[in-house]
Amino acid sequence: MRSGESALHRSSTRSTRTLLRCGVVVGALYLAVGVMQGFVREGFDFRRHALSHLANGPGGWVQTANLAVSGLLVIGAAIGIARVLQSRAAGWLVGCFGAGMIVAAIFPTDPVDGFPPGTPLGVPATMSTSALIHLASGGIGFLTLAAACLVVARAMSRRKEPSMARLSFVCGLAILVGFFSPIAIPAASVAGIWFAVVVGWAWLALTSARLVKEA
Repeated sequence: MRSGESALHRSSTRSTRTLLRCGVVVGALYLAVGVMQGFVREGFDFRRHALSHLANGPGGWVQTANLAVSGLLVIGAAIGIARVLQSRAAGWLVGCFGAGMIVAAIFPTDPVDGFPPGTPLGVPATMSTSALIHLASGGIGFLTLAAACLVVARAMSRRKEPSMARLSFVCGLAILVGFFSPIAIPAASVAGIWFAVVVGWAWLALTSARLVKEA
């Protein structure tokens, strides 16, 4: 019986580590695929467009797949985080961020500000239902990711890991500031989103890497 329990424990440990490694690589994968598209897609400007806009026009399926696959990897990481930290809240919040990416893949945002080529310059006066759902899923996703940072900060503090606790707390605040900065500074909308995205992915990678060692 003990031998069977030991084998089951080893199998569970391996699966948990595999799930956490999804969190280590997903951010780099998402950004690499998105940035490469940004360099080769005609009309795309990193100063004016978010990566989500790449889902429009010829070749848009690449970004759609990038969002969907990344969302699935984030959900995998969420399961691993919940197991190691024994925190359902952390798992659900990170998982909601991943689910939001999948919803964003299903409902793309509208063409905007000259991309794809032929789109009028500037911000459209109206938004489609798909774009509204995309925006809502993004907003909810970033809110839950920021909340996950704060929940993990508390969990790390209880585990006597002050460095990771401080990192998670600061990243949670930074994600909130980056994503919602366009409300105060409309001209910084794309820069704020880029900031929130990079901080969020960095936090997930660092947290997942730290927990792999404990799994």
